Amino acid sequence: MRRGAIIAALVLSGCITAGAPAQADIPIDGARVFPESLTMDSAGNLYNSSSLGTIYRTVPGGTKAEPWIVPNAENGLTSLFGVLADERHGVLWACNNPGFGGPPAPGAVSSVKAFDLKTGAYKASYAFPAGKPAACNDIAVAKDGAVWANDTSAGRLFYLPEGGNALVLFAEGPELVGVDGTAFAEDGTLYINNVRKNLFQRVDRKPDGSYAGLTDLKLNDTLNGPDGLRPLGGNRFLQAEGPGGRIALIEVHGDSATVTPVKTGLESSPSIAWIGRTGYATEGKIAYLFDPALKDKDPGTFYIRSFPLPDGL
Repeated sequence: MRRGAIIAALVLSGCITAGAPAQADIPIDGARVFPESLTMDSAGNLYNSSSLGTIYRTVPGGTKAEPWIVPNAENGLTSLFGVLADERHGVLWACNNPGFGGPPAPGAVSSVKAFDLKTGAYKASYAFPAGKPAACNDIAVAKDGAVWANDTSAGRLFYLPEGGNALVLFAEGPELVGVDGTAFAEDGTLYINNVRKNLFQRVDRKPDGSYAGLTDLKLNDTLNGPDGLRPLGGNRFLQAEGPGGRIALIEVHGDSATVTPVKTGLESSPSIAWIGRTGYATEGKIAYLFDPALKDKDPGTFYIRSFPLPDGL
């Protein structure tokens, strides 16, 4: 049976049915964590970012996400968005940004930071060019080993060449303002979503590989705050939607894509990861940062929510 037919058979009331029981939800051992991103490695570790700069790790069989890499003078961590476990390079990449809650400190810039994936030891930092408001949001690794990062605020795409020591600007423009999730399809095509415009887009290139603009893919469903984006192989991705509170399967077909809900009813879910047949989504509780009615209230414990992944993924 074709995979598309399998997926269709699993759809029930707009949501794919589950194929295996999920593991327990995972509490994050920290206060006011506000996790923006989540990633996993083949050993079964989960890593999540936090608004105060700590990277948490949940080890296989662990019952909570514990502080693993904490801010210090050497690593310069302040506030984290995207994290990505890159086993090809043995690196945990992290998008670091000036802290929330006031103007940035003098000289503060967004950057991509590298940590040893096994030990958590600090390795390097690659700063975004100064002079513009910036927000490093998400990271992806290309087939050639280049590490890509986006800038939501200024609408830019950067890459760190294999063996390079500085970020290279690939594209910049108003059409990229709001870029969020970033991931490569199996054929090397780069796809992004836009959290402000609720778009899923292909990054087009000229024959020489340079930037040729964006193609807005036609979707069968409306997106609501698309955020974290992870490749599944082929032209398939799992996408988190924070305001929409859902995880969805995105399947690209040329200039269109189908959106199939995998998990709904989440609370401000900006990211997605999976281990085996279990999916995980961070609970962002972002309203406690920006809603005047909630800003000074205790958001309580933050959880990484678990759910069974459907057969066919």
